[in-house]
Amino acid sequence: MPFVIGGIVLAGLLFVAVMFNMLVSKRNMAEKAFATIDVMLKRRFDLVPNLVETVKGYAIHERGTLEKLVGLRAQSQKGGISDDEKIRLGIESSPAISRLMMLSESYPDLKANGNFLNLQRTLSEIEEQISAARRAYNAAVTDLNNACEMFPSSIFATMFGFGKKALFSAPESERRNQEVKF
Repeated sequence: MPFVIGGIVLAGLLFVAVMFNMLVSKRNMAEKAFATIDVMLKRRFDLVPNLVETVKGYAIHERGTLEKLVGLRAQSQKGGISDDEKIRLGIESSPAISRLMMLSESYPDLKANGNFLNLQRTLSEIEEQISAARRAYNAAVTDLNNACEMFPSSIFATMFGFGKKALFSAPESERRNQEVKF
């Protein structure tokens, strides 16, 4: 009889350990996926000074767009900003960068500038990588959120303080068709 009780207790402890480790693994995968987005956003912001300098001479009247990008980059480089703030800055920079890239249509000399074309290609690659990283992040977060909500892991998620994470989604302003005027 003591062996049966001991076996049941051991099986219960093993089950708890497996659930805890599964939740930790899912949380770490979500954090790793977010870190990838963070690295891509940093790469994007690192291109901003080069883009601004290249475009500056061609598009004087686009000063507001250039200043906004420089300001967003400066905010992103401050230490101690939260993950939500990093996401917000990345989202805010997307329309300004898109507007900057579309300037080449209005300025044939800019469109022919080799440095601008190279920056444009690099930025396009980074945007594709950010998109892929967002998809990976959302998959990892969905997996974690499912584990936090589904029985029996939801019991252990609550017991050990695991919580749901927000999915990375585009703000309403990016879902609408963008009108670009020069």
